[in-house]
Amino acid sequence: MIELHAVRFAVFDFDGVFTDNRVWTNEHGEESVACWRGDALGLRRLAAVGVEHLILSTEVNAAVGARARKIGATCIQGVDDKLPVLQEEASRRGVGLEETAYLGNDVNDADCLEAVGLPVVPADAWPEVVPLAGLVLTRPGGYGCVRELCDAVWRAKKEAA
Repeated sequence: MIELHAVRFAVFDFDGVFTDNRVWTNEHGEESVACWRGDALGLRRLAAVGVEHLILSTEVNAAVGARARKIGATCIQGVDDKLPVLQEEASRRGVGLEETAYLGNDVNDADCLEAVGLPVVPADAWPEVVPLAGLVLTRPGGYGCVRELCDAVWRAKKEAA
């Protein structure tokens, strides 16, 4: 596992990471989710220390895209097999997977968690993926786990500078 100060690229799942994994569906079939506002500040801190970030989601949901736009995050949706996309995005940025952090919470994140230098899960991650993590956060999905990781990387980079 790499040290926090060595992270150059951070990739985030959306559901269960930015959200608490719940979804509200109205009578028209429209979905909405709740996100923790402080996560956006964490992403800004990553950018301030030169760490690029990406949201990579299996779901295709207008709420995901809208939130990503609001917080200024690049988002790729509708990805059934996330690992090839993760590899391509890291390569496109000139970053090795060993310099990449991945924050995911469920079995569809397992391949990515196994492939990166810093595999991270929220406090309430699905039990099958917890053993894959190099770092288990103290906050659950949807309640600041993104911010917790971002702040930890930001602090480590500031201390290493």
